[in-house]
Amino acid sequence: MNDHNNRTAGLLLARLDRIPNWTMPRIFALIIGIGFLFTFYDIFDINVSFIQTCMALVPGCTPESAGGFIGLPVLLNLAGYVVGTLLLSPLADRMGRRDLLLVTMILTGIGSALTAVAHTYGTFVAARAFTGIGIGADLAIVNTYIGELAPSGGRARYTSMIFIFSAIGAVLGIWLGLWLTTPSTPLPLGLPFALASPSFEYGWRVMYLIGGGLALVGVLLRFQLPESPRWLVSRGRLEEADQVIADMEARAHAINPLPPVPEQIPPAPPQDEAMPFGAIFRNAVYRNRTLLLTAMWFLAYITVYSFAAGFTTLLTALKFPPPEAGLITAMGTFGFVLCAVVAYAFGERMERKRWTPLAAVITLAGGVLLSFGGENFWLAIVGSIIVFFGFNVWVPIAYTWSIENYPTRARTTGFAIVDGVGHLGGGIGMLAIAPLIPVIGVFWSLMLICGFLVAAALIAQFGISTRARLLDEISP
Repeated sequence: MNDHNNRTAGLLLARLDRIPNWTMPRIFALIIGIGFLFTFYDIFDINVSFIQTCMALVPGCTPESAGGFIGLPVLLNLAGYVVGTLLLSPLADRMGRRDLLLVTMILTGIGSALTAVAHTYGTFVAARAFTGIGIGADLAIVNTYIGELAPSGGRARYTSMIFIFSAIGAVLGIWLGLWLTTPSTPLPLGLPFALASPSFEYGWRVMYLIGGGLALVGVLLRFQLPESPRWLVSRGRLEEADQVIADMEARAHAINPLPPVPEQIPPAPPQDEAMPFGAIFRNAVYRNRTLLLTAMWFLAYITVYSFAAGFTTLLTALKFPPPEAGLITAMGTFGFVLCAVVAYAFGERMERKRWTPLAAVITLAGGVLLSFGGENFWLAIVGSIIVFFGFNVWVPIAYTWSIENYPTRARTTGFAIVDGVGHLGGGIGMLAIAPLIPVIGVFWSLMLICGFLVAAALIAQFGISTRARLLDEISP
């Protein structure tokens, strides 16, 4: 950019940064939220439903042996997640957030439809891997998009607001699994109106078809989204950025008069024509941040996915019958919804990196209650609610923190690296921990699973503080 364009770009960013509240139309939050709802629906739909899937696709599979088969589809789904986020997220830094949001939702919907028609264990695993490609990139781009549109004092708040839709998606994925893929069982052992029976053994297919339908709705709605003005500025598309910012200012001014634009306009962040990976790994600051965040996410996701994808299997090891284990898991998802609401209400009250130790303590408490509760149904429900609250409450705050650690020219790519590589921890954890449960027992398995989140919390404390700071100040 020349000097005039540099000053214009700096002025546009100053105008954007002075807006104190969320000024996009409410329908845009709903549009983004529906996409996130589907994404998390697809992450959690395997939890309860996989026992029926395994019995349909794997000869000789039983509810007790299903745990030996769930690790591979989870691992390859997460491997697809890594491939997708590392390949597609850099395109969002080069080509724009909005267009790639359409691509990722289309890919995810296709993957869900392919999963629904799988007729062998191998094709099921392959379809889950393909679905992961879309999910990985979608999470990175959505979180970047929200962070760039939210005010500096509300990035965690509005990321958590969208995360509420994630919680709803998780609830749908698990409760539909309970309804469609477990046999009718009197309360409290299960759902008396559950549908699985010798004549209805394809409920798991219906679940993935529902996921494909949700993705189609998400694609159609996303056409209405504008491009991120911060990204437009970074690419020198100043007239387009000015129009988006002017619309945001008009909506903000209708609520309260805007503060004046600062007299001293800082220069716009430098443009970097190198691929986004170069903008990160050639810079020692961003490189070191990447190493720390990757280690944090890798360890934490071992805890997250061990519970998110394998909680029903874990409860089965505690001697709960599969329908009862599914019901306990489904009840636990209400802790997920509660944690999203808490993160929305209080996410800006505490520095980002302090949330992970809090989450680790809560998760550990829930794990202890589960293990010492034995086969007590009601204690198991309370323990599962605490566990689901604990291992999720830090996630939207950490999403916010991760995008804050990178500059606009490489923000989606930075998030993709740390979150994507971190997801490999979830798959490795599933493969490594599931076979250990009968060997070391449920208590030590739960402690091991929770311990990885404790280790992630310790690593997070060496990161930077970002709460209420301007994005270009944190990551120029």
